[in-house]
Amino acid sequence: MRVLIDIGHPAHVHYFKFLIQKIEQNMGVVKVVAREKEVSHSLLKAYSIPFENRGKGGTGIIGKFIYLLKATRFIKKIARNFNPDIVLSFASPYASKAAYQLGIPHLALDDTEHANFARKFYLKYTTKVLTPKSFNIDLGPKHMRFDGFMEMCYLHPSVYHPNNNILNELHLIPNESFVVLRFVSFQASHDIGQSGMSYTFKTELIAMLEEQGLKVFISSEAEIPEQFKKYKLSIAPEKMHDLLFHAFCFIGEGATMASECAMLGTPAIYINSLDAGTLQEQEKLGLIKGFRSEKEVKDKLKNWLLVPNRKIKTRQIAADVLFKLKSPTDLIYNHLKNLSHT
Repeated sequence: MRVLIDIGHPAHVHYFKFLIQKIEQNMGVVKVVAREKEVSHSLLKAYSIPFENRGKGGTGIIGKFIYLLKATRFIKKIARNFNPDIVLSFASPYASKAAYQLGIPHLALDDTEHANFARKFYLKYTTKVLTPKSFNIDLGPKHMRFDGFMEMCYLHPSVYHPNNNILNELHLIPNESFVVLRFVSFQASHDIGQSGMSYTFKTELIAMLEEQGLKVFISSEAEIPEQFKKYKLSIAPEKMHDLLFHAFCFIGEGATMASECAMLGTPAIYINSLDAGTLQEQEKLGLIKGFRSEKEVKDKLKNWLLVPNRKIKTRQIAADVLFKLKSPTDLIYNHLKNLSHT
């Protein structure tokens, strides 16, 4: 089995890293194409996964359309040389169209209902789409569902084992409570028309957390203001999950990190006007708390932080959920095998 994988976001590296191992262990061959987004390339290098660079992407509607043409052409060129049996991506309009034009089956993964821009382009060119059961859109006869979450590909207890060395690296003393804040750039296609926390609110939030005796670390897609640079994280990207595992809580605009915390049993506050079925399901389970506006957070956050044993309770819920479900990796692998033989 020869598989071409397109990676457009750092999270996709994690989704596919154990799958790549499984394919190669079973005498398959994998070729990876990766967008230069944030730490995607750094993660691939850290995991010793060779890749072809398809560039940084475009900004704005016109820039994204131009990049759509360029990236599709690039992937087609790679595919012609590699001759894959199947193409795999997370909702990639570039990979799906390239595969379709070359007559190669394309398996798409998706868990982001509001990514309408990408879906308009990838769905009609895709052979099958695999989503979590909590995905709240019906994508028609191509649509298949699994019981679980994408983050279980790499944070399921069967494959993820936290490392305590991150605490020493950040000079944290034993039992010191800290919070990870995540700011996003709102440059993705599904972020058009959206905005995040204001500078004033971020300043007030950090002050409130420090008043509660919590150390603050900031992870940000975009450049952060000078005032916040003393909080900026400077760790290798592959260590981020260890940091999230040990955090007192997570507060941020990023859905991926909020969902990762749900899998790790770290209490998470998600602040964003955008929502998703997986986040709704995780909120029902008591793993995360979502807010659509700053005002909601101001009114409720302090009381949320003071709930006794919140992290212990969240970790227990996560354990109860995760141990009942399997990692999606084997399921994805089996679908790849089936599609590659059609």
